[in-house]
Amino acid sequence: MENKIIKKSIELSVPKEKVWDVLLLDKFTRVWYAEFSEGSYAETDWKAGSKALFKDSSGSGMVGKVVINQPNEVISVEYQGMIVDGIEEYESDDAKNVKGGRETYRLSEKAGITQLSIESDMLAEYFESMSLSWDKALQKIKELSEAVSQTSERA
Repeated sequence: MENKIIKKSIELSVPKEKVWDVLLLDKFTRVWYAEFSEGSYAETDWKAGSKALFKDSSGSGMVGKVVINQPNEVISVEYQGMIVDGIEEYESDDAKNVKGGRETYRLSEKAGITQLSIESDMLAEYFESMSLSWDKALQKIKELSEAVSQTSERA
């Protein structure tokens, strides 16, 4: 199967630490993951080398491994298989098609503006729909990050 890479970026008017929290904390990820699949969430501690399970409300999803975690800078997950009806599987065609695919998030900050860049390996057949979902997810990340920043400034 042919893979393509989705590359997107967005500027946020908040420190990168706020964006980092929105990228990794469950109370935020559940909100922006919904742009890909309603009810989606991650089971992981986000430490380099840790397993990361990305599940939806039906118990299906993807199995990954955190390959890079440089706090407030870069987080990258490499996919290793699929979850089907709550069971991890690595040998089906679908699992083999995602194996080795990566999703990487990079943050850089300049003069109080954070740039979030994502790269996501994608099967060609899903490229268009996932690219649109990423546009929506990045907007949600921006909204959440800026709301978090305003709340903490008032505190």
